[in-house]
Amino acid sequence: MSSSTHVSWFEDVGLHDRPHVGGKGGSLGELQRAGIAVPAGFVVRTRAFERFVEALEREAPVRSRVEALHAEDLDTLAACSKTLRTRVEDVPLPADVRDEIASAYSALCRDDAQTAVAVRSSATTEDAADASFAGLQDTYLWVLGVEEMLHRVRSCWASLYSVEAISYRLKHRFPEQGVAMAVVVQRMVHARTAGVMFTRSPTTGDRSVVTIEGAWGLGSAVVGGEVTPDRWVVGKITGEISVRDISDKPIQHAPAAARGGGIETVPVPDEQRRAPCLSDEEIQALRAVARQVERHYGRPQDIEWAIDRRNGAILLLQSRPETVWSAKEAQPTARPAENPLSHVMSIFGGRR
Repeated sequence: MSSSTHVSWFEDVGLHDRPHVGGKGGSLGELQRAGIAVPAGFVVRTRAFERFVEALEREAPVRSRVEALHAEDLDTLAACSKTLRTRVEDVPLPADVRDEIASAYSALCRDDAQTAVAVRSSATTEDAADASFAGLQDTYLWVLGVEEMLHRVRSCWASLYSVEAISYRLKHRFPEQGVAMAVVVQRMVHARTAGVMFTRSPTTGDRSVVTIEGAWGLGSAVVGGEVTPDRWVVGKITGEISVRDISDKPIQHAPAAARGGGIETVPVPDEQRRAPCLSDEEIQALRAVARQVERHYGRPQDIEWAIDRRNGAILLLQSRPETVWSAKEAQPTARPAENPLSHVMSIFGGRR
């Protein structure tokens, strides 16, 4: 499978391609090229988005309209957001862009209409070290069929014009001309268990441990905060499990049985609700993957993972730099005084 003008396969991209494939697309390509298992997929490059927006701009302004907004004027911002999102979702794709995306989808699914994919926004400013758009764009799970996939690509582009995303850009003064959207399309993992893990403690910043959180079913229930996950704290080097917090997990996200795609919330069987969703062997396997990812990137990571219910394979869905503790460490512990003697004088001046 070869990349084209508007589509790149994961194997052909890495973090250095982030301006063209976004943070999520670059991360997935980087992981695959590093020998770490990820679900197969491709990225609809920002060039496709640019082509699409150019067509919209010929009809009516898009970027200049956003730049004219004020973050405090929520009513005007909301009205503009609604108009732009509707335009993006309703306008057809340029023919060549549509054909390239549809061709890649056919290759990914091997012409099997029942192959489910995830369609995930991948903004070019997302997961950068100094600012993250994570959570401000949309993801669609268990998407079936080429037409629904193409519609969800436009939905991801439209999410760039949500009230939250526009407000974020206005407050941080990101120029609209520099903002673009790539979209990841990848095979769904029919997950038995899924969750997140951190290669340093999210509560203490301890870099000697891996913290793993997981629950039954798709990871969207964990990421969305709909279920309290099981939690383990594992020694990064020793593998010692120092914390085991097993939660009551009453619900899980699963493929929607009665609809043509999408996911639904279903009850967890009683015998599984209070049972750990990971075995000790799986915890150690996740620890090993976390160490491999951190070693590759050279800094602490926030990782999304899933375990395939068919074969027990661990697959990574995303890895981004950990930002909370890294930002704290980057801040100076004290503000430098303009006069170097003032600190000394303040000490001795207080003595009588």
